[in-house]
Amino acid sequence: MDKDTRNAIERATQRARKLLEEDFAAQLEGDFDVHHHGAVAARAGGHLSPRQAFQRERIVAAIEHKRAAGMNAADSVADYLRDAAFTTLNRFVALKMLEARELVQECITKGEQSAGYREFCGMAPGLPLLPESACYRLYIESLFDEMSTEVKVLFDRRDPSSVLWPKRATFEQLLEILNGTELARVWGEDETIGWVYQFFNGQDERKKMREESQVPRNGRELAVRNQFFTPRYVVRFLTDNTLGRIWYEMRGTKTVLAERCEYMVRKPGEEFAPRAKKDPRDLRVLDPACGSGHFLLYAFDLLLAIYEEAHADPESPTSEATGKTLAEDYPSLDALRSAVPGLVLAHNLHGVDIDPRCAQIAQLALWMRAQKAYREFNVGRADRPHIRRSNIVVAEPLVADDQIAKEFVAKLGDTELGRVFSSLVGSLNLAGDMGLLLRVEQLVARQGKRGQTGDLFAPPEERIRAALARFVSDEGSRASTRRRLFADDATHGIALLGVSEKTFDVVLMNPPFGAGSARAKVDFEKAYPRSKNDIYAAFVERGIELLKTGGRVGAITSRTGFYLPRFQRWREEVILQDAPPVVVADLGLGVMDTAVVEAAAYCLQKAEGVRP
Repeated sequence: MDKDTRNAIERATQRARKLLEEDFAAQLEGDFDVHHHGAVAARAGGHLSPRQAFQRERIVAAIEHKRAAGMNAADSVADYLRDAAFTTLNRFVALKMLEARELVQECITKGEQSAGYREFCGMAPGLPLLPESACYRLYIESLFDEMSTEVKVLFDRRDPSSVLWPKRATFEQLLEILNGTELARVWGEDETIGWVYQFFNGQDERKKMREESQVPRNGRELAVRNQFFTPRYVVRFLTDNTLGRIWYEMRGTKTVLAERCEYMVRKPGEEFAPRAKKDPRDLRVLDPACGSGHFLLYAFDLLLAIYEEAHADPESPTSEATGKTLAEDYPSLDALRSAVPGLVLAHNLHGVDIDPRCAQIAQLALWMRAQKAYREFNVGRADRPHIRRSNIVVAEPLVADDQIAKEFVAKLGDTELGRVFSSLVGSLNLAGDMGLLLRVEQLVARQGKRGQTGDLFAPPEERIRAALARFVSDEGSRASTRRRLFADDATHGIALLGVSEKTFDVVLMNPPFGAGSARAKVDFEKAYPRSKNDIYAAFVERGIELLKTGGRVGAITSRTGFYLPRFQRWREEVILQDAPPVVVADLGLGVMDTAVVEAAAYCLQKAEGVRP
């Protein structure tokens, strides 16, 4: 996207955020007795209907959950407002993008004159008579409910940030912003929702954070300060020289990627050790600071070609997952093409971030890309694949509410499983500040053997997930909302452990740079003595740890690590010893939009004999 288009998205995003936050703040105070300075009335007012009283319980439960995680009263209300505005905006941005891809009928481009809404009204002619556009809201929420079966993290209306709905005047202004002519061409672009994510937090907010503290005080500040979009050419350069290069070597150079990967560096007459072939389902790609998923989206495109080549290869190996070749599991090319969008999301692509808003964006972006691929592969078919699995993980503490945690452990009825759960709680205390830098797999191993739970047929993580599902089954009270928030946090914590225990063929990233979170400073410096000078250096070290032997890291970071004396240990012991560079591009200033950093993009290959 050119600068003018990005500026248009930024203006629209900031206008929409201001509009929604002002409306929602007025609703919180005027309707629900939740005040911006943090005061919350003990009981619902008599002016509220039973439905509104229940909604208030969900709002208050969410705010209490944030306070239990360490926020003060005012910040917990402000953070709830941010969540509500962000989720609402993302949902309507998503609908615009889904319209452009014909994955939903026209629903918001013409407001209440949209074709999908008129058809909805035709099925129940009395609905449009409801006051205050209640019928249109019912229609839009029915779309959310349908989408939540697959993209739950964004569209699930059980999320407390979904309680507030824009007043009619606000709603009409929001649609006017999104339907503006200056944005008409952006909705078909995969990158659009990523730019909305970056621009939601304005420059003024980042400036204020830096004025108040030189270093990020917590995980949220670390995330906001480092929201810089990775340019497409950098994404391609790093992915072509990691995932593309690995497949190129597995195929003995005989691959369509030789032409498609325009940024792959190849020397005339070069020689390289041949790589053993893999079933594509066994190739794993990780972005440990995934943001809105730009690396994963391009990796998705390459993987589509990789799957087709493997399917046609009579010497393709069997999959670790199924024990069969791709052609045995999918006898025809048509069968493969119908399955491959879901296979890529389920098996190949993994992402982690400390910002829960990223999960909304990255999961949606990948889901839409999978739907687009299905359409391209199955021209003329009106159906679409139901894709319910992706591997996008939010890194956050496993428990924010001690009272609910104690209730959960008590209900487990399994002393050993309770001990396993408690060890996870302790291990993930700083997950929201350190993300995948937290070596949670080592911490858990030290605190207790997770496999000794008395159940020979299910690993403890699966048993804990099942127990969480039972725990949130009670509905209709603030307690159930608090339990669901607790269960969501716990599920993310278990998923982070699952990522930590894997090894990957490729790690791609544009990690944060500068100082890490002040709250995690002591633990961070103890864990990364060779890389503690800058958080990006630690991400590179951790990325190498998570690689299989011969795997590749592709990163864009500050170039300071390659020449400043204080990075000497990092250069000698992490880079040159564990994963020597195979490709380096010195890019200089002005690469990552407004980030004032001299950047380098480079690929490293993990050496033989280097242990995780």
